[in-house]
Amino acid sequence: MKRLALAFIFFLCAPLAMLAQQGAPEIPFDSVNPVKMPENMYLGEVAGVALDSKGNIYIFNRGNTTGPAYAAAAAQLLEFDHNGKFMREIGRNLYGWSFAHAVRIDKDDNIWVADKGSDVVVKFNQKGEVIMVFGRKQEASDDGTEALKHPKPPLPPEDGRFRQVTDMAWDAAQNTFISDGYINARVAKADKDGRWIKSFGDPGSGPGQLNTPHSIAVDNQGMVYVANRGNSRIEVYDGEGNYVRNIKINEPFDYANALPAIGAKPKMDLVGTMGPGAPWAVCITPGKNQVLFAADAFPGTLYKLSLDGKVLGKMGHAGKQPKEFGWIHEIACPTENEVYVGELLNWRVQKLTLHPAK
Repeated sequence: MKRLALAFIFFLCAPLAMLAQQGAPEIPFDSVNPVKMPENMYLGEVAGVALDSKGNIYIFNRGNTTGPAYAAAAAQLLEFDHNGKFMREIGRNLYGWSFAHAVRIDKDDNIWVADKGSDVVVKFNQKGEVIMVFGRKQEASDDGTEALKHPKPPLPPEDGRFRQVTDMAWDAAQNTFISDGYINARVAKADKDGRWIKSFGDPGSGPGQLNTPHSIAVDNQGMVYVANRGNSRIEVYDGEGNYVRNIKINEPFDYANALPAIGAKPKMDLVGTMGPGAPWAVCITPGKNQVLFAADAFPGTLYKLSLDGKVLGKMGHAGKQPKEFGWIHEIACPTENEVYVGELLNWRVQKLTLHPAK
């Protein structure tokens, strides 16, 4: 009788164990190239992609490279209409162009970029005019001007300046939250007029501490989601910078057959930039029922999550073909079933149309 009871319990639990092993469902999706490049114009590494209210597509890429192979200026901002037709280049020969990292569009269709190389965030209006600048580029005339060093521990951050800045997002009051960055490990907050309010976060691996805050998003309640890439998790703060919780993506996958987009296969238990589930990019959909998208480099998957951190579905893996990904660096998500991803290694943008099960 006892054996029968144990067998019955096993029979009930086995499907649950199989479901746990499978993790979140795979979401079927289609992929297209959403833009048509003009003749003799080419994309470099696509660091950023964003959409405005008209559906126009903005691509911040590391094309139009000038200078030596090392430390070349590599930043170009292009706009396409909603049909993918090229419209214009914004900010050609801009003083702040150095090494493209992210582009975002605010609710008023202003165009914002984060340039990792020049340590500046620039706000353009729709005319393409520069209307606000955060941070300051190193002076070319200074003795010792060179690539920033990465001392351990890092030097203390300075209000108003960045060190390899990465991304920006806004709350309903139009406060700007800026993730900063590869050397500084914090989030900066400025008001709608550009006045510096505070910064929060500090280097480390503990709760609320940051290691390469690489991407950032804000939800309708003003909660701030930071892609804490070096710690393999998403950090969540309130709008005042108080740590609330974190989100970890621990989805099972076929490690034996998974291939990295480039380089040696990372270890399954690696924590850091190349570790499974380490968020390179985050995006939160607009509207009433928001969801969160995040992407890792290995196994090269795009994840769809609820705001409380539950993985609702996943799609894709590393590779070079359509529907495969080579280091997703930024995500634009105008709806939960329409997503644009900018890839570094494949020098492209893909428009993904999701077909989740009803």
